[in-house]
Amino acid sequence: MDESLDTWFKREILAHEAALVRFLLRSWHNPEDVHDLRQECYVRVYEAATKTRPVSPKSFLFHTARHLMVDRLRRKRVVSIEAVEDLDALNVLVEGISPEQKVHARQELKLLARAFAMLPPKCREVVWLRRVDGLSQREVATRLGLTESSVEKHVMKGTRLLADAVFGRDVSDGKRAAGAQSGSVVPDANDAVEDPNQ
Repeated sequence: MDESLDTWFKREILAHEAALVRFLLRSWHNPEDVHDLRQECYVRVYEAATKTRPVSPKSFLFHTARHLMVDRLRRKRVVSIEAVEDLDALNVLVEGISPEQKVHARQELKLLARAFAMLPPKCREVVWLRRVDGLSQREVATRLGLTESSVEKHVMKGTRLLADAVFGRDVSDGKRAAGAQSGSVVPDANDAVEDPNQ
């Protein structure tokens, strides 16, 4: 007896919708994407089932969801820190990342954290709310009791100071930043490379 694909899909796949949504909410860094992820997962499973029906539909559904999240993370040009944590949680091998690249990325992250901590307090708070929490300029201004113009100036100043610290250059003329010459937050080329495993 060959039941219709729609009947099979309702019985074997849609029956796990609540568990799938919980899995996506727990695994994906942006809860607003969960509805789209669920729908795309259903499309992939349905299309695959038109060719051949999986032996373990529930397992296939969750494997598809996992692969879908990995695909989305790989497609992003800028990967957030949360996304990197999600890749670890998904236990997925990311090809092409050498130990040297990992060390370099950790050093850059430490450098950025030190530079961020050195920002003036109000500037640091504004940059955090705008760039990390993703609040609009108006929302930041309202929350902190500032003008939008002041928020914009703090963001520009903070971005410039972070760029100077991280890249060791004065953004305006390409020279090394004064902070780098004094040995503040920018490591010298002769600095020892830290092993993240120690």
